[in-house]
Amino acid sequence: MNSQDTCTPDTPAATLGTPSGREPGSGIHPVHPARESRILVLAALCLAVLVAQIDTAVVNLGMNPMAVYFKVDVRAMQWVADAYNLVYAVMLLTGGLLADLYGRRKVFVAGAALFTAASVLCGCATSMAPLVAGRALAGMGAALMIPASLAILRVVWHDETERARALGIWSGCNGLAFAIAPALGGLAIAWMGWRSIFFLVVPVGTGAIALALRAVPESSAPQGRRFDLAAQMLSAAALGMLALSAIEASHNRALAWGSLAISVLAGACFIRVEATRGASAMVPLRIFRQPVFRGAIAATSGMTFGMYGLLFLLPMTWQATHTLDAMQAGLALMPMALAFVLVSSWTGRLAEIIGTHILTCGGVAIIGAGLLAVGASAGSSSVLLAQAGLLMAGIGMGLATGPLMGAAIGAVPAAQSGIASALINVARMAGATLGVAVLGAIYAAAADATQGLRLAMYVGGCAQLACALAAWPAIRAGR
Repeated sequence: MNSQDTCTPDTPAATLGTPSGREPGSGIHPVHPARESRILVLAALCLAVLVAQIDTAVVNLGMNPMAVYFKVDVRAMQWVADAYNLVYAVMLLTGGLLADLYGRRKVFVAGAALFTAASVLCGCATSMAPLVAGRALAGMGAALMIPASLAILRVVWHDETERARALGIWSGCNGLAFAIAPALGGLAIAWMGWRSIFFLVVPVGTGAIALALRAVPESSAPQGRRFDLAAQMLSAAALGMLALSAIEASHNRALAWGSLAISVLAGACFIRVEATRGASAMVPLRIFRQPVFRGAIAATSGMTFGMYGLLFLLPMTWQATHTLDAMQAGLALMPMALAFVLVSSWTGRLAEIIGTHILTCGGVAIIGAGLLAVGASAGSSSVLLAQAGLLMAGIGMGLATGPLMGAAIGAVPAAQSGIASALINVARMAGATLGVAVLGAIYAAAADATQGLRLAMYVGGCAQLACALAAWPAIRAGR
C-alpha cells in the first residue's frame, strides 16, 4: 500500500468514474464515482444512520415490557442502554482509525453487519446476559459504522458544495429517525411484543450492507500510521470513563466523579503519548492546528451539551409536574424532529448563499435561544412557549448538524477522514454526556422540578451561546 489514499478499482462503484487529479494541497487522489452511483452510496450511508438512531429510540420504549418479561428492576434494565453507550464510546476512535487503515467500505460493512447480527441476538435473547451482550455488540457495530460513513462522504463528495448537500440529507436522517421511531416502536411493541423492536432494524441494516457492497468504492490511507495499543487503551479509558461518569451521575456520585477524574487523567496521558508519535499517531495532533476543525469541535460539543440535556430533562419535568403523560410528551417532541428534518435538507443550498460559519454558529445559537425559551416556560400551565423553544432547537439542529460535520471532515486531508469523523463524533458524545451529567445535576440540586428545569435550561442555553461565539472566528476564518 502506498502513501496515497487509494480506491480499489475492482469495486463496482469505482469502475463508474475515474480519478481526475489530486485533491488540492493533500497529495490524495479523490474518488469520483458517477452521479447515479453516488445516489446509491448516499442511500447506503443514510440507511446506516437510520439503523443506529431508530434502534436507540425504540429500545428505550421497550424497557418496561422487557423488564416485566425478564422480571428485573430498572437498575438492571439500565445496562441494556448503557452497554451500548459505553462500548460505543470506547470504540469510537478505534473505528475511525480502522477505516483509514484498512478500508472505509470494509469497516462500514463490518459495522453494519455486526449491528444487524447483534440486533438478532437481542431479539432472540432468553435471559439478560445475551440481551446486554447484544447491546454491547451493537455499540461496537455503531462505532465502526458511523465514523466510516462520514469518512466515505468525505472521499466520495470531494467538492465542498456537493458534499454539503449530501451531508444535509445524511444529517436529516437523524431527525427523521427521531420523528418516526416513537410511533414505529410503539406499534411494533403493541402488535408483536418487545422482541420485534430489535428485528425492525434487520432489513434496514441488510439493505445498507447490500447497497454498500454494490455502490461504495473502497478507499484507505495508512500513510505510515499503525494500530497503537498504548494509544488505544488510553483513548478507551478516557472515553469509557467519561461515559461511565454520566451513567452513574444520578446513582453513585462518588463513582461518577471518580470516573470523570480517571477520564481526564487518561485523556492527558493520551495527548502526551500522541505528541511523541508525530504523523504516525492514532490521532495526529496537528489536525487540531486547523482553526475550522477546532471551531467545529467546540460548536458540536456545545450543541449536544444543551440539546441532550433538553431532551433528558423536559419530558421528565412534564411528567413530574403532571403537565403531560409519557405518550403526550413523546408526541410533543415530534414537531421539533420534523423541523430538524425539513431544515436539514436545505443546508447545502443555504451554505452557498450565507456561508457555513453562519449556519453552524448561528444554528447553535438558535438552539441556545430555544433552551432559554424552555427555561422561561418552566412553571407555566401551557406548553406553547416550551413548544416554541423546541421548534427553535429543531431548526438550529437542522441548520448546524450537517454543516458542522462537513466543516470538520472538510478541514483535513481525505487521508485523515476516518479519524476526523471519529473525533467529531467524540465531540458529540462528550457534549451529550457532560450535558446530561451537568444539567442533570443542576436539575437534581434544585428545590423542585420547575426550578430545576429553569436553572438547567438557562445554564445550557448560555453554554451554547458561549460555544457559538467561541467557534465563530475559527469557522469564519476557514471560508
